[in-house]
Amino acid sequence: MKVGFLQFAPEFGNKAANLERIRRWVLEGPSLDVLVLPELATTGYLFLSPEEVAQEAEPIPEGPSSQLFLDLARQRNLTLVVGLAERADHRVYNSAAAYLPDGTTVVYRKVHLFWNEKDLFAPGDLGFPAWTFRNARFGLMICFDWYFPEAARSLALQGAEILLHPANLVLPWGQTGMQYRALENRVFAVTANRTGEERRGGQHLKYTGGSQIVAPNGDVLLRVGRETEGIFFVDLDPTAARDKQITPKNHPLEDLRPDQYRLP
Repeated sequence: MKVGFLQFAPEFGNKAANLERIRRWVLEGPSLDVLVLPELATTGYLFLSPEEVAQEAEPIPEGPSSQLFLDLARQRNLTLVVGLAERADHRVYNSAAAYLPDGTTVVYRKVHLFWNEKDLFAPGDLGFPAWTFRNARFGLMICFDWYFPEAARSLALQGAEILLHPANLVLPWGQTGMQYRALENRVFAVTANRTGEERRGGQHLKYTGGSQIVAPNGDVLLRVGRETEGIFFVDLDPTAARDKQITPKNHPLEDLRPDQYRLP
């Protein structure tokens, strides 16, 4: 199974240009089964007010961006995962959607909001979704979710074998953290980070790039540079994530002791 990521620098506030770049990359890129794009890939990240976010947010899958992504997924016969601002029920969410070639859409709304996101977005309310595509089981999380082991673990408990992780990472530990999330759960993990920097309203963010694909043993199968742009992929065997044995007598999910994970 060919699974990859697109690393690039979305231009803040220029959705049309970002969508056109994405469209060309997907149509002209390699033939893949799954392609993951960064968090808020259609708009850029550094919003200054809820009003700014509301102007850019779209319903999923009815919005024009989603319609383009569904069309691309159908044309290239792949699952396309994209982070974007979602408008639903009079709220705005930092969301990611998986667009499948059969027209199905899986939506995740970011649960663990980072920094000023708490002033801009409603907290996610759909839990962590997992789904099956081409005999592999996938799960979705976004950026700062990496910091919380419960996010990846909840997906692993649903049978996810490949974690798909759109991101706009600025902290220096996210890539290493995802190695541990993969190792803890014996799953693959695909992080699609962005490049570049944004300066707005006296704020400055510099993104760490380093998009990567990690194996169930925590090894990095592929990692690109901080400023590298383009599509990169690995041919994975999802069945490798089905062998959870650490030793003949140890299993990261079967050995869980939830009855003991409590305050005294």
